[in-house]
Amino acid sequence: MADGGRPPGQPRVVLGVSGGIAAYKAVEVCRRLVDAGVHVVPVLTRAATRFVGEATFSALASEPVQRSLWDEASPIPHTRLGQQADLVLVAPATADLIGRYAAGLASDLLTATLLATRAPVVLCPAMHTEMWEHPAVQENLRTLGRRGVRVVPPGEGRLAGGDSGAGRLADPATIAAVALEILGVRGEAAGVDLAGHLDLAGHLDLAGRRVVVSAGGTREPLDPVRYLGNRSSGKQGHALAEAAARRGADVTLVTASSLPLSTASPVRRVAVGSAAEMEEALAAVAPQADVVVMAAAVADFRPKAPSDRKLVKEDGVPEVVLEPTPDILAGLATRRPAGQVLVGFAAETHDVLARGWAKLERKGVDLLVVNDVTAPGAGFEHDTNQVVILERGGRVTEVPLRSKDAVADVVFDRVIARLSEGGEERKRP
Repeated sequence: MADGGRPPGQPRVVLGVSGGIAAYKAVEVCRRLVDAGVHVVPVLTRAATRFVGEATFSALASEPVQRSLWDEASPIPHTRLGQQADLVLVAPATADLIGRYAAGLASDLLTATLLATRAPVVLCPAMHTEMWEHPAVQENLRTLGRRGVRVVPPGEGRLAGGDSGAGRLADPATIAAVALEILGVRGEAAGVDLAGHLDLAGHLDLAGRRVVVSAGGTREPLDPVRYLGNRSSGKQGHALAEAAARRGADVTLVTASSLPLSTASPVRRVAVGSAAEMEEALAAVAPQADVVVMAAAVADFRPKAPSDRKLVKEDGVPEVVLEPTPDILAGLATRRPAGQVLVGFAAETHDVLARGWAKLERKGVDLLVVNDVTAPGAGFEHDTNQVVILERGGRVTEVPLRSKDAVADVVFDRVIARLSEGGEERKRP
């Protein structure tokens, strides 16, 4: 037998429980992991015992609850726990626990164990919406993400105070699925469908990166009342900004759309109207970015001499002379710093792939996301999209019809692959 009566080869998880109302859900996480054949060692903070009893965890887990640096015969229980763990899983992780861990404090057995392990660490935050959205909490999570800590993000729903919002602990089945996937354990014994949960693993794989996203259709004024525009709603661009923020990036969204953002993670928003305004805004932020995603639908032409007063029928049909707008994407490619990944978008109606490959070469981008806006359920104003991602070097990734949020995550999966190819030198201080 291995340590603590554990059979050789049996994975060992330290299940940390901190002091939030969601602590009762950790009991279900514990049960699912044990049912899947995992050796679970529960470590509770003193505050956690105000919400759930030690006896419950001791009865369900593989070992009795541990909660103090001083209760054991061993003078260094945190070192033993940290060294023997194959995974340290904290559910729920409160704002206080996250802050202490990010600061490197070891004020109790759980935080000491987190600092004493080289095993993978997964945090499952749970707190009220205002706390979850606080910049300090988000910055602490980004700090931990840069150190390799993984996060199962909270969901939205009814909270302890009776209101609703972001901050609700992820479903226990999701948490168990993420843990089992990291351990390489099949989840059927615990009633866990891994395929249904792995996309919620919440890895902060863009932590420490600066990402700039453009979105929406520009408006080129004809007069003080009217403009030339297009049908872009900005939904896909906003979904890209939200996806990057969820994955830990420092995000700036340059948008010509008035759509709200739904992510709890902070996004720096710059509102623009015309192509000239978008070009100016991007010129200020793109040089510092690791990734630029040009999802905006920039007008190709604008009135050369907009009227300074409203055009009226009584004056007859005006003669409007158009001129090309600046080629923002090509300019970004020409001026981009070494190591930056540049992504373009192409909304097409015919010869989609041929036109896409030609645009990728012409614009000098790394990836081009092409979509046929005439396809059912895709393109303008829909909540869904289907795209083909073309990459310099010839790789093609087809993304069938799915939500624009899901499309955004596939795009960033390919962006991260490109960043990884460049190694650590792509990261900025």
